[in-house]
Amino acid sequence: MYDVKSLKAEEFINDEEIMNTLAYADAHKNDMALIDSILEKARLRKGLDHREASVLLACDDKEKIQQMYELAEQIKKDFYGNRIVIFAPLYLSNYCVNSCVYCPYHCKNHHIARKKLTQEEVKNEVIALQDMGHKRLAIEAGEDPVNNPIEYILECINTIYSIKHKNGAIRRVNVNIAATTVENYRRLKEAGIGTYILFQETYHKKSYEVLHPAGPKHDYAYHTEAMDRAMEGGIDDVGLGVLFGLELYRYEFAGLLMHAEHLEAVHGVGPHTISVPRVKHADDIDPSAFDNSISDEIFAKLCALIRISVPYTGMIISTRESQSVREQVIRLGVSQVSGASRTSVGGYTDKERPHDTEQFDVSDQRTLDEVVRWLMEMGYIPSFCTACYREGRTGDRFMSLCKSGQIQNCCHPNALMTLKEYLMDYASPETREIGEKLIEKELENIPKEKVRLVCSDNLNKISDGLRDFRF
Repeated sequence: MYDVKSLKAEEFINDEEIMNTLAYADAHKNDMALIDSILEKARLRKGLDHREASVLLACDDKEKIQQMYELAEQIKKDFYGNRIVIFAPLYLSNYCVNSCVYCPYHCKNHHIARKKLTQEEVKNEVIALQDMGHKRLAIEAGEDPVNNPIEYILECINTIYSIKHKNGAIRRVNVNIAATTVENYRRLKEAGIGTYILFQETYHKKSYEVLHPAGPKHDYAYHTEAMDRAMEGGIDDVGLGVLFGLELYRYEFAGLLMHAEHLEAVHGVGPHTISVPRVKHADDIDPSAFDNSISDEIFAKLCALIRISVPYTGMIISTRESQSVREQVIRLGVSQVSGASRTSVGGYTDKERPHDTEQFDVSDQRTLDEVVRWLMEMGYIPSFCTACYREGRTGDRFMSLCKSGQIQNCCHPNALMTLKEYLMDYASPETREIGEKLIEKELENIPKEKVRLVCSDNLNKISDGLRDFRF
C-alpha cells in the first residue's frame, strides 16, 4: 500500500502507485484542460506531485511542451538566478564488492586496474584541484568494507579539509558513498560533510535486483531507505538521483518525485539536490546493452519537469554529457555542473587524462577555465560559493530561504565574490577580462543597497589579496 510517510521502501516507493500513475498519465495526456490546470498550479512555484508531473511528461503536444520549457526556465531564474555552482568529483578508490552490471567497478571486472589513494595521494589530488580553482568536491568510492571502510573515508575528508595551498582551499566536501548505518552517517556529519549523495540507480525493485545481482547493494530496501537513516544521523542535506537508461524513464521519474515527496513529508526537508546522469560507455560496460536509453529531447523534458516539480532543489549535471546537452539543460533547470572532471582514481595528478580506472567516459573534456568562460559567455555567473553550508544554512533553514526567494540576497553576492577569487588566482587573461565585466554588470543586480555596497567593498579587498568573504 502506498504511504508517503512510511519508512518502508516498498510503501513510499510503491510499484502499484507508480503503475496507476503511469496509466492515469496515459489516459489524460491529451486532456488539455487538465494539463492547463497543472501548469497553472506549477506557476505558483510550489511544485507538483508525481501524478501531476507524470501527466505533463506523457503529454506530447508541442505547444504545451514549449510552455513547460518556458516555465522551467522562469522558475530556475526565480529560485537560482543566473548562478551556476561548479564542483569536481574526486575518486578515492575503485575497490568494490558489488556486482552492478552497469558499472566498470563491479567485482567481476578483473582487467580494470584497482587503485586506492593513500593520504599523500589524496593531498596531491587536492592540490591539483586547488590549482585549477576548485572549492567544492564530491568524493566517490566503491563499496568495500576492507579497502574503503568508513574510517578511510573520514580520514580522506580530514585530509582534504586540512590542505591549504597558495590561495586554494576546499571549503565543502560532498560525499557519494554506499548506503550505510545511522552511526556512520552521524560520523560523516561530524566530519563536516556538505551533502550526502546516493543515486537510487532505479526505483523498479525487480530491475534493481537484476542490475545488482550480488553484494550489499543487492538489498533494495536498505539502499532505498538510506536517506532516512542519513537524516536520522543528522545529515539534513541529501542528494537523490537515478541512472536514466536502466529502466523506463517514466517509471523512474515518478519514483524520483515520490522519494522527494517522502523526504518532505517525513523530515520536512526535500532533496537538497537531484542528479540526472544517463548510462554512458565505460570499461566493460556497453550502454547499448540497456534498451531503455533516452534521447536528448526526452532528457531535456525530464530536466524541465524536475525543475517545475521540485522548484527548490539544486539540479546537477556532470561531464557525462556533452557541451551542447549541458547548454540546453542549464537553461531548463540545472543549477550545478562539474568542470574539468576526471572519473579515474588519481586522475588529476596525471598530465594526460588516464582511462584505465575511469568509472565512465567523460564527454565534456574542457578545462575549468574553458568551462568558466563558456558559462559567462552565456550570461551565467560561475559560482564557487560554499557559504550556506559554512553558515549553517542547511536543511530546513536553507529550504525556507530558498522557497521564499530570500536566498538571493546571499547567493548572488557570494557568487560574485567567489568568481572574483577565481579570476584573480586562476583565470586566463581572456577569462579574467570577461569575468571582470560580468561582475561589474551583475553587481548592479543585487537588490539591497547595503548588501551591494558591502559586496563592492569586499570585491576591492579581494583585488588587494584578501580572500574568503561571505554573506
